Amino acid sequence: MKLGAFSVSLSVKDLKASKDFYKALGFTAFAGDMEKNYLIMKNGNALVGLFQGMFPNNILTFNPGWDENAQKLESFDDVRAIQKELKSKGIELQSAADENSSGPASLVVTDPDGNAILIDQHV
Repeated sequence: MKLGAFSVSLSVKDLKASKDFYKALGFTAFAGDMEKNYLIMKNGNALVGLFQGMFPNNILTFNPGWDENAQKLESFDDVRAIQKELKSKGIELQSAADENSSGPASLVVTDPDGNAILIDQHV
């Protein structure tokens, strides 16, 4: 199962303070918009999403179809194929992609410790 680019999506209290902190760690703003209360910070292949007021907890995020530079991959496992495989393994979905659709879609699962995992396909 190819899950695509990985990032940690952090629920932050103060976007500017978080941006400054991660900048001090060598990250640079890669995507997002301060006015829309989110930034994606990048350091090499490491991606950290900073989201203020968008969700209550931190989320592990995978983007099928993208590499760590948000460039489309030639070959990738579609989120609906990933969903089908997860279901076949008895993994309960918190939210699911429409199996009759194509293109962008997402699903959410929760690991045994309650950590949310977002599989979010943009292509």
